[in-house]
Amino acid sequence: MWIDTHCHLDAAEFSVDRDAVASAALAAGVTKIVVPAVEVANFPAVKECGQRYPGCLPAYGIHPMYTPQAADADIDVLRDWLQRERPVAVGEIGLDYFVADLDPARQLHFFVEQLKLAREFNLPVLLHVRRAIDPILHELRRIGVPGGIAHAFNGSRQQAEMFIALGFKLGFGGAMTWPRASRLRELAATLPLESIVLETDAPDIPPDFVGHGRNEPAFLPRIAQTLADLRRQTLGEIAQNTSQNATNILRLITQ
Repeated sequence: MWIDTHCHLDAAEFSVDRDAVASAALAAGVTKIVVPAVEVANFPAVKECGQRYPGCLPAYGIHPMYTPQAADADIDVLRDWLQRERPVAVGEIGLDYFVADLDPARQLHFFVEQLKLAREFNLPVLLHVRRAIDPILHELRRIGVPGGIAHAFNGSRQQAEMFIALGFKLGFGGAMTWPRASRLRELAATLPLESIVLETDAPDIPPDFVGHGRNEPAFLPRIAQTLADLRRQTLGEIAQNTSQNATNILRLITQ
């Protein structure tokens, strides 16, 4: 069994063949796919994925790159969805200090308010952490949440250990498969396996065997093979441990 902890199956890139993509993932042994929202406008599409495809698990949140068009009232909309739908997580939320024209203060406002909702509903969070790990860690210490996943982790070992100490797992995916990603591959090889979960972020972050094409959840086992090779472990060990890690952090046993 494989668990893709981060896949935007509702994205427009899958509009032509979404059914086939979901079927291919299941055929590849990917039995659970976490589908995070990015704005209130796509909450219904995320919910539909959960209803249409067995094993698809929704998460609801406002992505930092969508904060320019978000309204303050969207926090109340999110609260309603969290209360009514009881998703596996609040996400995708966080901070993005890589995109220059995003207002840091507005990002921070939505991030903090969503952390408060995660705490209120006792839900883990799916974190977008691009170029913003330290301020995110600061807010996590200030506003305690029941753990979560640092999606597409690409920080330092010290930062990784800080996330782990706060009860978080670290998401590794296609970026790890590129040979030039030496620092990331070193972390994947040497961090405690119990701190790692797998993800595709499909249709984004394609692995090196895809090049610059569309990523898909069915590629997760091939991505996992890189992790197995880096750690000199069997693919079965990677499947068992990363799936258990995801099950634990997202409390999938009770879902």
